[in-house]
Amino acid sequence: MLSPALLLLAVSTFMRWVARLGGPGLVLLGLADNSIIPLPGSMDVLTIWLAAHHRSYWWYYALVATGGAVLGGYLTYGLAKKGGKEALEKKLSKSKAEQVYRRFERWGFWAVTVPAMLPPPFPIVPFLLAAGALQYSPKKFLAALTLGRGIRFTAIAGLGAIYGRHIVNFFSRYYTPALITLISFSIIAGIVALVQYKRMRHTSAHPQPRAA
Repeated sequence: MLSPALLLLAVSTFMRWVARLGGPGLVLLGLADNSIIPLPGSMDVLTIWLAAHHRSYWWYYALVATGGAVLGGYLTYGLAKKGGKEALEKKLSKSKAEQVYRRFERWGFWAVTVPAMLPPPFPIVPFLLAAGALQYSPKKFLAALTLGRGIRFTAIAGLGAIYGRHIVNFFSRYYTPALITLISFSIIAGIVALVQYKRMRHTSAHPQPRAA
């Protein structure tokens, strides 16, 4: 297992690389951010940064960020759809999975749209998994996810274009501390997700005996 310093260096290198790629980098980041181990806030920061540097193309970065997020979300949905409820309950505790099921069955379309609009630390991955596990319609799922992510990244890219000069000045002064902070949050989220996943796997493999 990588040490925290090596992990920080690896994620830092990856973030710098996707930033240099521009729009295609947002697609790659969208795949990672909507996976089982997300990178919270990374898509928002990169979208704002790119829109601030190229203000006349803010709409392009909003569109590409939305496309990357939807593609990543659909892959996660597809994996959960193939695995069914059992796959979701291996990644979450059964009680948490039941809570997500109830919310999804109550709100349906909006159970995907609203989390897709909300900023971190609000998690969207459990709802992507629930949509697949409950065999929700692919067309409705894509429509809900595209609507939510489209609203979110259009607003974020627009803010980057409007306040571009201030944002660029901030990143030019505090780029390294901001990047380290972002990466630290990403690593912490990844470690927490990994620990929780292993704990749930252990619980499912060694169920507690019921009292008589």
